[in-house]
Amino acid sequence: MLLQIHEPGADSAKHGASSSSAIGIDLGTTNSIAAIYKDGKAEVLHDEHGPLFMPSIITTSSGDLRSTKRMMHQPTSIISSGFSALTAAQHILKTLKDRAEKALGHSIQQAVITVPAYFDDTARQATKDAASLAGLEVLRLINEPTAAALAYGLDTGKEGTFVIYDLGGGTFDVSILTMRKGVFQVLAIGGHTQLGGDDIDALIAQHFGWDNLLKAKEAKENLIHGLTNELLELTCKPIIDQTLTICAQALKDANLSKQQIDGVVLVGGSTKLQALQKAVEKFFERKPLTDLDPDCVVAFGAALQAYQLTSHSETLLLDVVPISLGIETMGGIVETIIPRNSPIPISIAQDFTTFENGQTAISIHVVQGEREFVKDCRSLAQFSLTGIPPMLAGAARVRVTFKVDADGLLTVSATEQTTGTHQETEVKPSYGLNPEDYMSMLKQSHEHAEEDMNNRFLIAAKIKAEQLISQLESALQEDAKLLDAPQINTLKNCIQDVRLALKKNDRLFIQEACDNLSLIAQPFAEKRIAQAIKQKFQHQTIS
Repeated sequence: MLLQIHEPGADSAKHGASSSSAIGIDLGTTNSIAAIYKDGKAEVLHDEHGPLFMPSIITTSSGDLRSTKRMMHQPTSIISSGFSALTAAQHILKTLKDRAEKALGHSIQQAVITVPAYFDDTARQATKDAASLAGLEVLRLINEPTAAALAYGLDTGKEGTFVIYDLGGGTFDVSILTMRKGVFQVLAIGGHTQLGGDDIDALIAQHFGWDNLLKAKEAKENLIHGLTNELLELTCKPIIDQTLTICAQALKDANLSKQQIDGVVLVGGSTKLQALQKAVEKFFERKPLTDLDPDCVVAFGAALQAYQLTSHSETLLLDVVPISLGIETMGGIVETIIPRNSPIPISIAQDFTTFENGQTAISIHVVQGEREFVKDCRSLAQFSLTGIPPMLAGAARVRVTFKVDADGLLTVSATEQTTGTHQETEVKPSYGLNPEDYMSMLKQSHEHAEEDMNNRFLIAAKIKAEQLISQLESALQEDAKLLDAPQINTLKNCIQDVRLALKKNDRLFIQEACDNLSLIAQPFAEKRIAQAIKQKFQHQTIS
């Protein structure tokens, strides 16, 4: 049996609601679907107009708004006719909610909504806000590939390692997951929020005209104007190749070979394309699973998850963080707190300290990315922790905690350990991650890995050297009387040697100079310790 978990801080009582009050929604780029789980299976809801499988289109006086989901990383920017991506999503969700209520004959208050695995915090929060404005409480946001895995029943008995290949109208996601001894865990994810069926359509139309587009999508032989399956396959190849490159990276992230994959599940209407199915089969060296309708499988998974969260069903969903999260430390270095592909929900704490004597505040800069330096990563939020007692550099202890909930949203807090001074922030950036940067983040991290690490070691060595110089010069000002003139001159000469080494930008040279300075300074340090002990106990007697 699987164990149930809820997002951190959630009220488990609310999950006791009737399962009939919660639905699953696939808020798609091209189409949006509402489904429900009952009588042991998931199904698309139907009303008097037919199945709740409706185009994600907003009709305005200026024309139709399409593919607004692609703008969810900038949710409040006006697209057209006063609509933003957020208000467009609100409108679509409200329409689905109203139709679902008519189909079921009662009100709907709760839903599980699917999002692309690579949606950032802004897009995820915007999805929840749109649902709230539409009158829906979001029980959980669930990544689309994870929903597809649930729908295929990979959480109810099948064991093995599976790839979920999800190419929708506007986004591409791939997830690699395992089912082992009752635990359903995502090992790695990849994706692109600006890669989908819309791009395939554009390529076909560019080469053969929009009039041929519908027939081209059906991939029939001897299409008009000479468009055959072979030509169609060649036309779509650039898009398909991009998806397979992302799949290869996900396999690498999961440390798996193609031979270790037990099955490939195709999700999304674009995967009906014969050329794509052939390419995926060739890449993974196995025929993909297509038992369920690729258009509906994500909605089915969302409906199943809604049922599980409202009926005390036992399930363990271990999704993952798509991009590493960390904070800035001295020298502009990134200290990663939560590495990419860490299972969520997750909470990790790490202790930090002050750099200068008497420092009473620390600036917390939260960043996202795979590089070693802040300048190469994305800034998410900044806040300050004040009220730190003045101490020697390195004496204070500040605990920084990163919490990512089941929806993938981040909260960062900082607490000074001696006073309990506390500050925290929810990361809801006012701007989204440029979609093209998703893959470039990973690509650049691999291309610059050696260079970044060498620079990180160099900066760390410089910071250590500067701290050592500062500490010794401060000690000399306070306790020079403990040394004779030659000893003082020797220390000052060694300090100068470290300063000269810093100018050479050679880590090993800097380290050697620091080691030498530490060795020369050791007798001085021992005298200072002895003096401090003597002063502390000089007026005390032992009985």
